[in-house]
Amino acid sequence: MKFIPYGKQSIDQADIQYVCDTLTSDYLTTGPKIKEFESALSKYCSAKYVVAVSNGTAALHLASMVLLNEGDKVLTTANSFLATSNAILYVGAKPIFVDIEKNGNIDLDLCEDALKNDSTIKAIYAVAFSGHMLNQEKLNYLKNKYRILILEDCAHSIGARDGNIKAGSCVNSDCSIFSFHPVKHLTTAEGGAITTNSKKIYDKLLSLRNHGMYKDESMDPWDYEMRDLGYNYRITDLQCALGISQLKKIDKFIDKRLQIAKKYDESFLNTIVHPLYEFDEKSSYHLYVVKIDFENIKLSKAELFHQMKEKKIGLQVHYIPINTQPYYKSLGYGNEKLPITYNYYEECFSLPMYPLLEDDEQDYVIKTLMELINV
Repeated sequence: MKFIPYGKQSIDQADIQYVCDTLTSDYLTTGPKIKEFESALSKYCSAKYVVAVSNGTAALHLASMVLLNEGDKVLTTANSFLATSNAILYVGAKPIFVDIEKNGNIDLDLCEDALKNDSTIKAIYAVAFSGHMLNQEKLNYLKNKYRILILEDCAHSIGARDGNIKAGSCVNSDCSIFSFHPVKHLTTAEGGAITTNSKKIYDKLLSLRNHGMYKDESMDPWDYEMRDLGYNYRITDLQCALGISQLKKIDKFIDKRLQIAKKYDESFLNTIVHPLYEFDEKSSYHLYVVKIDFENIKLSKAELFHQMKEKKIGLQVHYIPINTQPYYKSLGYGNEKLPITYNYYEECFSLPMYPLLEDDEQDYVIKTLMELINV
């Protein structure tokens, strides 16, 4: 049995050929494939505007530059990758960590409690964790009642829905961001994107992506103006070529993830292995997370990880609470009351989940896990 990671890319010959065709074209970067990819993503997500960038963190950073000002308070989750709250710090704003619901998403009711108690809070950065969409009705309510800005971190959730609202459509948010890292639903090797329905935000993002430069048809052909301190967060045509090819298969990828999730759910029924949430056909299942009460089994979490690795199965933890990281502690974080987040971290881990995971590999993961925990 070859090693089974928790996640990996799904690349086929069509992807390779599309990239090779672009490699022999006139443009390797700042060419037509970028706009083609953005247009395809815009159509898929039902968002008016898309700005593709070099990675998901760049997407978060640029969105934060547009949405936030220095000193702004932002409600967010500690149950995410570092980049979500780091982007708030990048622009001199202040993350305020809110506890999660049992499904891993930020608790929007607790967000409302915070908004009631502090009218100076400017925004919510909410993660659609594991592919499970945020409650859009509640987001709409908070946005309109409290006049706050909302960024949806959809790095896990392309293809997911809440009712008829698609991840990244920005129906109830100012911006959404995506990541196209190899473990995500589709990959551009590294890459990311910001979606929005605001022309003002879109134009600003385009400039910030390219050093803060601005030009239009009224200028001389060589002329440009640097109006802001931007960054080189451009994505290449090669990456976008891969993204275009991958996006054509995204629904098939998600269907396979749903099949795997359903099989896992059925296999763990009436055991001490509990899925983070019941099977949800509207989730896009970037991750398949389970909970185990390790006090009731003979293995510690670390021992389980080591023994599964010896059996050639890779598990992962998503995530270590951000507020407990040394850098955040140096800023005064670490004592927040986040009981569900901390309990989640103690009990949860991610099982292998990716479209190329074969049936026999799924069976092996399930069988090995159950044997090791003696169920």
